[in-house]
Amino acid sequence: MESLKGKIVLIVGATGGIGAQAAKLISGSGAIVYITGRNTVKLQALATELGIGGDRVFEMDIANEASVNAAIAQVLEKTPVIDILINAAGIGVIQTMDTLSAIDFERTLQTNLFGSFYLVKAVLPAMKVQKKGLIINIPGVLGKVPMAGAAAYSASKYGLVGMMQSIREELKRTEIRITNLFLGGVDSSFWDTIDLRVQRDKMIVAEEAAKAIWFLCQQPASGVVSEMVLQPFNHQAI
Repeated sequence: MESLKGKIVLIVGATGGIGAQAAKLISGSGAIVYITGRNTVKLQALATELGIGGDRVFEMDIANEASVNAAIAQVLEKTPVIDILINAAGIGVIQTMDTLSAIDFERTLQTNLFGSFYLVKAVLPAMKVQKKGLIINIPGVLGKVPMAGAAAYSASKYGLVGMMQSIREELKRTEIRITNLFLGGVDSSFWDTIDLRVQRDKMIVAEEAAKAIWFLCQQPASGVVSEMVLQPFNHQAI
């Protein structure tokens, strides 16, 4: 496994359960971690816990292109190199078609798909200059196997998978690697606003999901893990 010591790692959506846990593991392995999120209070609290200064903390709304561009520009002012980009931001809308509104459908795509587009487009030029890097997205299992009520969420995640596969083809002559992590059933705040009976006690805990990200960050540069699937033993969809 490749050492993370001294690597520049940008974690988007660091205030979420998975993102925060990943930040702790990766920072603890010696990486230089930059964190972004919408909630500045949570960001500052995480920065304190990680022992990093405010110069590595940036407010970002991934659904807003101007916000993404501004935050990435600020990061690149601090460091010209981003070795690893981890996109842990996203929202979940689980509603059947008879209750799903166009507004919620558009909001889901705006955050999970368009936001990922804004992010990769902003970060990729710097990676192309250095001709290497690793981009990790988290489409979730519903980006592979849809379920009833997940039309909006699956549409956004299937779109993300297709987009990153196309970008991977564009980058074949570089050493920029792309990994998709398909997580299924993580006990996180994702479920707090979803009106669906689920067995959260049987889900993967956020710390274990973060360990998968931490593991992927340490893969040798000579190869690439194109995708990884991690799901609860009793809730396997794939």
